[in-house]
Amino acid sequence: MLTTILAVAGMGYFLAALIAARIFLSARRKPLAAFAPGVTILKSLKGLDPGMIEAFRSHCRQSYTGDYELLFGVASLSDPATAAVQQLQAEFPALSIQLIECPQRLGTNGKVSTLIQLVLHARHNFLLINDSDITVSPRYLERVMACFVSEELSCEKHPAAKEFDFGRKKRQGTTLVVPQMQQSEAGALAPEEEVGLVTALYRGRAHHTLASQLEALGIATDFQAGVLLSKWIEGGLHYGLGSTLALRREALEKIGGLTPLVDHLADDYELGARISAAGYRVALSAEVVETNIAAYGIRGFLDHQLRWARTVRDARPWGYVGLIFTHGLGWALLNVVASGASLLSLWLLGLSFCLRLVLAMTVGAEVLSDRQVLPSLWLLPLRDLVALGVWVAGFAGNTIVWRGERFTLKNGKLHKAY
Repeated sequence: MLTTILAVAGMGYFLAALIAARIFLSARRKPLAAFAPGVTILKSLKGLDPGMIEAFRSHCRQSYTGDYELLFGVASLSDPATAAVQQLQAEFPALSIQLIECPQRLGTNGKVSTLIQLVLHARHNFLLINDSDITVSPRYLERVMACFVSEELSCEKHPAAKEFDFGRKKRQGTTLVVPQMQQSEAGALAPEEEVGLVTALYRGRAHHTLASQLEALGIATDFQAGVLLSKWIEGGLHYGLGSTLALRREALEKIGGLTPLVDHLADDYELGARISAAGYRVALSAEVVETNIAAYGIRGFLDHQLRWARTVRDARPWGYVGLIFTHGLGWALLNVVASGASLLSLWLLGLSFCLRLVLAMTVGAEVLSDRQVLPSLWLLPLRDLVALGVWVAGFAGNTIVWRGERFTLKNGKLHKAY
């Protein structure tokens, strides 16, 4: 009986996620605002991963009218990533590309430690942080930065937006600046009416192993669907994704900079949550980026999935409990076993599988333009059963494995496990 109820609830989740995906697809057809301020791209590096240099190159091939620079940080210049950045500097001499040694370890999160030191060298008032393996399109900066003025601030939705004059841009040095909104009758535009952070969906580029394919399939058909649904039902996003974290420097300063995040595992989530709590909006760009999925073995895959699960549980405990309803196909499969393959259970399984396929194709193939989704759809039942097992295991402790080291996770912070 319980598995029957959960299977039906899971179908309700699939339908809701489909609606959220359709809303997102409709919204991203709107034209982009012409906003191209100066941007500093910050990347924390450790080691050289497959495809990393090509990911770097994609950031150098931007059709962006504003000025931008790339700052790469390493804990030591002996890091293998140093050679990749030097190669990039040689290939793109016209771009401002800096390699900066960031030797201080300010907390358990080495990535955030490096970023704190990089921010000190940033020239621009808009900062963009993304992971080292993120590959982007030539219109990446154009689409992301447009969200700072176009996300729910169109002339139809916000009267103050009419004060923008995109036809008279001012140039300050090499940075294009759109004049600030004028004061309305209520006074100056409040911070809560501004976009403080822009994030982006992502797809995974899988390698040849089964575990790598399962993770990429889960990102495209499950995780990103959950992001779209949370945006819809919560009236907007209230967290960030590590694929893209573009932010105003003033918003970062208002939350105390990156220093408070130096012991947090989910620094991307926490950064967006704090900026949202400070009264700014978190916008979701129409841009979709691509991340490289390691050629995991089963052990590495399970460690990674469990780390994700326990991170989500720690950050959003009740939200994590609510994930019970997202495993509709898994519950439908278990319902067939529990009911002895009754006619009703087989009917529910068929309906659940059809809805799951439609959701996978809508989010994976249409929203994310992930070419790997359709050939991998036969793996959905296995992937969803594994995901259900990982969700259960997520309740069983606070220990995670990150970059080969074991930590305990408590209140979002990492503590070295001995």
